[in-house]
Amino acid sequence: MAQVRLRYWAALRAAAGTSSQVVEADTLAQALAAVRAAHAGSPRFGAVLDICSVVVDGTPAGSRDPATVVLHEGSAVELLPPFAGGGH
Repeated sequence: MAQVRLRYWAALRAAAGTSSQVVEADTLAQALAAVRAAHAGSPRFGAVLDICSVVVDGTPAGSRDPATVVLHEGSAVELLPPFAGGGH
């Protein structure tokens, strides 16, 4: 499995209590499952994660199935909650 860094922004950063986290994952689905499990004690984290826009290595994941988004060693996953005044 590849080591990837997930970066948390705004409300997700507040819910996580950190700005980033490294996990081992080969797909976006695996990475999201890993951070969800790591923060299982925080219902707020899961709720905010559910509404985040996701950018993988500079490219928006959009509506693609996370299981089909392949991650590589050193991939960066940005998790962006909706910001005030706009959608996600």
